[in-house]
Order: sequence, then structure tokens, then C-alpha cells
Amino acid sequence: MTTIQDPPTAAVPAVATAVAGPAAPRRTTGDAEGVTGRRSWWGAVFAAPHSIGLVVFTAFPILASLVVSFMNWPMLGERTFAGVENYVRLFSDPVFRTVALNTTLFVVLYVPLNLVVSLGLAAWLTPRIAGRHVFRVLFFIPTITPIVANVVVWRMLYQPDGAIDATLQSTIGVHAPNFLADQHWAMLAIVAMSVWQGFGYNMLIFSAALDAVPENQIEASQLDGANAWQTFWAIKFPLISPSVFFATMMTLITSFQVFTQPFVLTKGGPGTATETLVQYIYNTGFQNQQLGLASAGAWVLFVIILGITAVQFLGQKRWVHYE
Repeated sequence: MTTIQDPPTAAVPAVATAVAGPAAPRRTTGDAEGVTGRRSWWGAVFAAPHSIGLVVFTAFPILASLVVSFMNWPMLGERTFAGVENYVRLFSDPVFRTVALNTTLFVVLYVPLNLVVSLGLAAWLTPRIAGRHVFRVLFFIPTITPIVANVVVWRMLYQPDGAIDATLQSTIGVHAPNFLADQHWAMLAIVAMSVWQGFGYNMLIFSAALDAVPENQIEASQLDGANAWQTFWAIKFPLISPSVFFATMMTLITSFQVFTQPFVLTKGGPGTATETLVQYIYNTGFQNQQLGLASAGAWVLFVIILGITAVQFLGQKRWVHYE
């Protein structure tokens, strides 16, 4: 009599092992650490050129300028330690105080005008405006045009018998002021040119931020009876306030560093009416060859910008709304 026997229990695991193949060996902790170490090494290799450039061309010159600011460092000749003498000379120099006031005046005039023009044009360039992309390009062109070329063109506009003077003579029969030679008009002329040069960048930032405002919130405010002005200040402006904060901060920093416009338009004149801090540093270092005093002026400017930036970050909590 034949009996049926159950297959051996080891047959199934054997078949499964034969089909699946040999099990892969587990990676040990040492192997994982080796792979991580090799990846970190390659990451350091690829980052080395940028890191070396940052140290050589940025970090080292910054630290070197701090050291030079405490020394009498002529372009040629013996260098001696001066302590805080350079800083004392700066703050006792009436020319330095004048250029500091000139820079402050430029910032006070330029920054609000830049922001108002940029925000106004961005609010006007709604999707309902036909050809808004063309207007964006036209408004942004001065920003990417070489600033020296723009300044030279504006210098020809401002000079006697230039386009502005000729237009006024042909229309109302009077001469335009000598903008660049009159101390009452020179700074205003530089501010006007600078606003035209720089508003396009902030305009694009504001325009992109306004395009990101949810339509349902705007429609809800309109259903509640809000007009366009109320909708802008109650709905749109709080939502774009981070972009406004960023634009304000960057515009303030760059405006304290203004150099090309007054240097090319007026050379800081008439007298020192339009000379700025950066131009003072340039003249002190490369014309008067007093590198220690120029480095001290650069660090004073750095502290001013750092302090204003810190105040901005502290004050943003009151009016900047992050979602």
C-alpha cells in the first residue's frame, strides 16, 4: 500500500533561495562612513575654487583694510602704527562731515522717490494693461544699461544749451538753470538721474509680488465696498510687505555707496556740494595716497550701513507681514 508523504519543509526555502540568488551582504558602519567621507571630500574639492576666491579676494582684503585703518599707510614710504588717529582725523575733518551730510541728503531724497516710482508703476502695470510686458522691458532697460553711459547722456541733457535748456528756450523763452554748476541744483540733478537709472529693478520686484496676490482676497474686498485705494493699502500692501522690506533694505545699502553718478556728472562739485562718502574715500586713498585714512573712512561707512540695516530688521516686525 502506497502512502503519500508531505514534501520536506526545507524545499521551499531552498527554491526561494535559488530563484532570488544569494543575499547581498549588508554594508557595515565602516563602509557607510567611508562613502560619506568620500562624498564630503569631493564636495570640498568642487567648492574649493569658490572658497579660495572668497578668502583671497573678499575676506582677506576686508581684514587687511581694518588693519590698515589703524596705521599711517602712504602709497609709497614708511608705514607706522597710528592707533585711532585716523578716526580722530576723520571726525575732525570738516570735509568729511560735509560729504557725510551730502550722502545723507542723497539717501533721504533718492530712496523714497525710488520706492514710490517703482511701486506706483508696478501697481499701474496690472494684467489689464495692454502690452504690460513691453512696458516692463522699457522701464528695466536703464537698470541694465552701463551706468557710465547713462551718466554721460544725462550730462549732455543738463549742460547749458543741452536738450533741457533748448526745450525751455523754445517753449517758454527762458534758460534752464546750470544744473551741474549750481550748488542748489546739482544734488537734485544727481538724484533725478539716479531714480531714472535704478527704479526698474524695484519695479520688477513689486510687480512680481503684486501678481502673486490672491484674486479671491481682492474680489472679497471689492464685494465689501472697498475702492481701489483701500484695496491696495488694506489687502495688497500687507501681502507684498516682505518684498517692500527687501527692496527698501537693498536700496538703502546701495544709495549709501553712490559714487559713479556724482563722480562723472560733477566730480563732487561745485566745491564739495555733491561729494559723497565713497568719493571721499576714493580721493583720500588714490589721489591723496593716504590709504590708512581711506580705510578708516570705509569702515565708518560700513558701520553706518550695518547700523541702518540692523534698525531695519528690528523695525520690520511692526509692518512686515509674513504668511
